[in-house]
Amino acid sequence: MSAANRRTRQALRSQMRVRVVVLLVAGLMSVFATRLVQLQGLDPKAYAARAEADGVRTVDLPAKRGRILDRNGEPLAQSVDGLMLIADPSLTADRAPEIAKVLTKRLDVDYFSTLTKLQRQGTGGRFQYLARRVPSTIATEVLDTLNGMKIKGVYSEPDPLRVYPAKDVAANVLGFLGDRDRDESTQSERPLAGLELAFDKRLSGSNGSETYEVGSGGARIPLKENSKVLPKDGQDLELTLDRDVQWYVQRVLRNAVQGSRSDSGSAVVLNTETGEILAFADFPTFDANKPTLARAGDLGSRALGDIYEPGSVAKVLTLSALLDEGRITPTTQVPVPGELPVQDRVIHDWFDHGRLRLTATGVIAKSSNIGTAMLARQMSKKSMYRHLRSFGLGERTDIGLAGETRGLLPAWRMWSDVSQATMSFGQGISVNTLQMATAVNTIANDGELVTPSLIRGHATTDSGRTVGTDQASRRRVISPRAAQQMAQMMEAVTNPETGTAPGAQVIGYRVSGKTGTAQRVGKDCGCYDGSFTISFAGFVPADDPKFTIYVVVQNPRNGGGGGSVGGPAFSRIASYLLSRYGVPPTTTKPAAYPIEW
Repeated sequence: MSAANRRTRQALRSQMRVRVVVLLVAGLMSVFATRLVQLQGLDPKAYAARAEADGVRTVDLPAKRGRILDRNGEPLAQSVDGLMLIADPSLTADRAPEIAKVLTKRLDVDYFSTLTKLQRQGTGGRFQYLARRVPSTIATEVLDTLNGMKIKGVYSEPDPLRVYPAKDVAANVLGFLGDRDRDESTQSERPLAGLELAFDKRLSGSNGSETYEVGSGGARIPLKENSKVLPKDGQDLELTLDRDVQWYVQRVLRNAVQGSRSDSGSAVVLNTETGEILAFADFPTFDANKPTLARAGDLGSRALGDIYEPGSVAKVLTLSALLDEGRITPTTQVPVPGELPVQDRVIHDWFDHGRLRLTATGVIAKSSNIGTAMLARQMSKKSMYRHLRSFGLGERTDIGLAGETRGLLPAWRMWSDVSQATMSFGQGISVNTLQMATAVNTIANDGELVTPSLIRGHATTDSGRTVGTDQASRRRVISPRAAQQMAQMMEAVTNPETGTAPGAQVIGYRVSGKTGTAQRVGKDCGCYDGSFTISFAGFVPADDPKFTIYVVVQNPRNGGGGGSVGGPAFSRIASYLLSRYGVPPTTTKPAAYPIEW
């Protein structure tokens, strides 16, 4: 074969080899491209699951919930350091019964569901939640125990824990977090009541997450690529409450309810000038850290949710309206008979008597239903309705909490002569505790109603309503002169020589107050069932009011009334407030209005 032919054949072989190599490379690239499309576009979930199984872990980075603070910055609700416990089933499956036994003994978890999570390979990757929001000390003890048993595959990550350091203090206002409608994938708690629920968007913030690689032993691989979305912590919520005052008022209320063998009670303390709520108490109450141990009826706020007939405390509203219209003065003479027929009814006083010669001040001091009804006749039904409405009856205070009742104030066109008479002394109308406290505070505040506030500054509820001290409004209800006259008339109530509540006195200070006793409507019969609501409302010092206090007790069984049960409770609360806030003793003398003529 010639040299030329050999060169030709070698060239052909080289070209063939090049073509084969090119075809092989093209085929391989085609396979790679097809797989890349499948991984990135056609089956991302399968890829992610495989990646997780291969050692990629994604964990929540929980946001720290905002604190709820009292007016002095003291925490009433806060999130503290806690841990979540998580498992890698590929490492825990073989010793799952031992691990589940340890966790069940130390934590509030179910043995069988925990066992399933520890063995759940292939259905949850290498990541399973075992417990959330575990106190750091307890979680550390559990991990130490497992390490001592040479068990691998259980880890911890930060997970803030919600606590209420003052336990039952303001629990009915704060609310709580719980497991209702729990998200099983994260076991996240949800707000179920109170401020926690009303301001959840503000308090909760937003969670983050982190994805990283772990090795065969479950430990994080350093320097490997990871992704992180940082959490955004919630905002704080500052209240007008004074934690120490709240604590004290709750204890006084508890003693009043238990001492009178009553069903329940509520109490409100207002800053007279600003309408800020310093205390907002209910009894029975509960430990906000352990809401599941409480009765369902004790979890809400009675001071907002329960309505009742206020009884004789409403007399100060009726007579304030008459003073404002110039129809009476503190010394107006009222001949009070032993009974008062009105249409087909006969009105009586709480005590038997013949004909009395009381002044308008005496009607308040002796708490005469008959005298009040007789004076109320001087107002038209429409005018009386307008005044009661102006005091805030029949409308919500809207302080930002859900569940507030509106109360009941029937339209004046529906009033009969009997209903006007009974409403004048607080029967036939319904209120809640905060609503009535606000009405009485109007008298203390020189006749100007200031809407009550529970939030300092301002904050927006989840429903979109902005509330707080910045949003408080004022309106003139009665003249300053009428308010001052009524305040002076109310001093006769606490006078031991003339009034029904000498136990409400505070040594060294002038006190204005009014007792209340009203029949209660039974839930079953819809009629008066023989039980009573008793109360006491007042303010101190009478000549320059700083605090308005209202105490309500439901169904006392010891025979006590507003003066003997509510009056002493008022006195103890007032004494504490005056001392705590350094209010100097009164130097002026009370007005000497006569109670008889």
